[in-house]
Amino acid sequence: MRGSTPLKRTATTKTRGPRTPARLSKERIAEMIEEATVDAYDESEQATGWYTMFEQYLELPFETTVLGVAVIVASVDLRENNEIVALCTHGRDRQAISLVDLPLPSPKPAGTEWIEAYRHWLGRR
Repeated sequence: MRGSTPLKRTATTKTRGPRTPARLSKERIAEMIEEATVDAYDESEQATGWYTMFEQYLELPFETTVLGVAVIVASVDLRENNEIVALCTHGRDRQAISLVDLPLPSPKPAGTEWIEAYRHWLGRR
């Protein structure tokens, strides 16, 4: 999609709140993992816990760049295999991208610290 223009924000775009801190402490990551997985006894329940945190804290939509193309992260979805994905749009095109692989913009929108904690929990950084 060479030469495409940046995506415009629509009237439904939320007003941006406080930005995410640059780096999370080990203590804060541990607290976030505990909050997301408390009372979760198997992989499915843990994935549901993380999904709930994204639904609660991740400010959507936000713009990021995937393979050089500006996309809008419109929502997150929990798949049957317990993978959590970002549902990205570019015009009429739609693509699900694992939160593990999603490039985060700079500055980071509010709530993306939950993506970072999730990545840490999965052992991928």
